[in-house]
Amino acid sequence: MRFDLTDLRLFLHVVEAESITHGAERAGLALASASERIRGMELDGGVPLLERRPRGVRPTPAGLAVAHHARTVLAQLEQMRGELGQYARGLRGHVRLLSVTAAVAAFLPEALSGFLAAHPSVDVDLEERTSRETVDAVAGGLADLGVVADTTELADLETRRLRPDRLVLVVAEGHPLAERAAVALREVLDEPFVGLSHSRSLQTYLAGHAARAGRPFKLRVRLGGLDAVCRMVARGVGVAIVPEAAALRARETAAIRIVPLSDPWACRYLVLAARKFSALPAHARQLVDHLLAESA
Repeated sequence: MRFDLTDLRLFLHVVEAESITHGAERAGLALASASERIRGMELDGGVPLLERRPRGVRPTPAGLAVAHHARTVLAQLEQMRGELGQYARGLRGHVRLLSVTAAVAAFLPEALSGFLAAHPSVDVDLEERTSRETVDAVAGGLADLGVVADTTELADLETRRLRPDRLVLVVAEGHPLAERAAVALREVLDEPFVGLSHSRSLQTYLAGHAARAGRPFKLRVRLGGLDAVCRMVARGVGVAIVPEAAALRARETAAIRIVPLSDPWACRYLVLAARKFSALPAHARQLVDHLLAESA
């Protein structure tokens, strides 16, 4: 087999994007060239690597094996580049970081901005995913690091605790629940809700707990961000469950009240996960140290 580094990078981009078109864009290749490279890899390997579907592609079992080894090879190159960079002009490299909604809303953008300013030659891809998707990607070598809730099944991943993640109910000022000291989810499921889009990890997490309580949310509208959710709540459209950090930030400009949730699952910790922290490239280990310091 004659796979080169361009082939391996392209294949990982295609697997991560679940699309040859989007994978080619990420790799900076024309679609025709990318498609030809993928076909060449399949011919060289003698086995299909991708399952073509109407709305994208999925790796076959053989494709998952190639993605795993490709990630290992590229990670080793990144580690070498990062360590050599320490003897040159600073760290150089790329880190792929997946995270749940709560961490993106609470602190990651601010924490990453400080790291990126201090390390201008390190790039970070931050993508929002569900906890399950994040764990699977890190365990499968498709991401360097992941931020998830500690309530997630973490398999054999190593973790470092970051910070508490408390979920709260937000209601408009004057709402009958505004003066409650705390409420349980089952008490509010008859309320109209403002929620996040289907793709947001927090909404998936909340929908699961609503289902276990026996009733789905009565969603009036779905929005793309937590600030927008809180503004809609302030206008009396419905109530919402959001991370406390997002609620406190929104309360500065929106007329909302914060009501704690009494459910045990509403109090959890965010953790940073990796397959093995000591095996990360030098620049990724620097990012780990930075995130832990920011959360201390």
